[in-house]
Amino acid sequence: MANSQLIEILLLAMVAGVILFRLYTVLGRRTGHEPPPKPYRVSGPAEQAADKPATAALPAPRGADLPADPIARGLMEIKLADRAFDQEHFLAGARHAYELILTAFSANDRVTLKPLLSDEVYTAFDAAMRGREERKEKVAFTFVGFKDSKIVEASLRGKMADIAVAVTAQFISATTDANDAVIEGDPKSVREVTDIWAFERNVRASDPNWTLVHTSGAEPSA
Repeated sequence: MANSQLIEILLLAMVAGVILFRLYTVLGRRTGHEPPPKPYRVSGPAEQAADKPATAALPAPRGADLPADPIARGLMEIKLADRAFDQEHFLAGARHAYELILTAFSANDRVTLKPLLSDEVYTAFDAAMRGREERKEKVAFTFVGFKDSKIVEASLRGKMADIAVAVTAQFISATTDANDAVIEGDPKSVREVTDIWAFERNVRASDPNWTLVHTSGAEPSA
């Protein structure tokens, strides 16, 4: 019985030796020149993106999908540079600024005008107000409302966005001299004018307000 068990042990040892020898010949031995194994790591989204083939499709050029119309293209470029930009919100703000600036100008209100105008425009407005003050003239102004407002130009130059708005508005305005005689306008008549005002803003600035940088002369609408 003991001899039988010994024979079985020897046979198993021989089989194991043959298997180990075959594994050795197939896998070979390390020579010391093999590259080290790559460490295992759990990759996040950034690493997974980096592991994608280099032939992955590249995004289209920035201007590839821009509209052909120059106004629409300018507005799209501004929107791409400032994701918070909204065309309708801008137009509402431009109308509010138009009314506010005309009212402040008529009242010689420099405190209100200063932050809304570029230095060049403010200088022109201030000169006109000083002239009225020296001549002791007064302006009676009542804003009636808007008939129309639309964007007529839009562009992005570097970080500066420029938008011009054509505004058709109605108001009552009359200028009187030192003796209260009307020298311009009509205190009882509604006047309708169309102006083109250009606004500018640095799209990288934290201040969301636009600055008036150019005005056309008020022209009676047809």
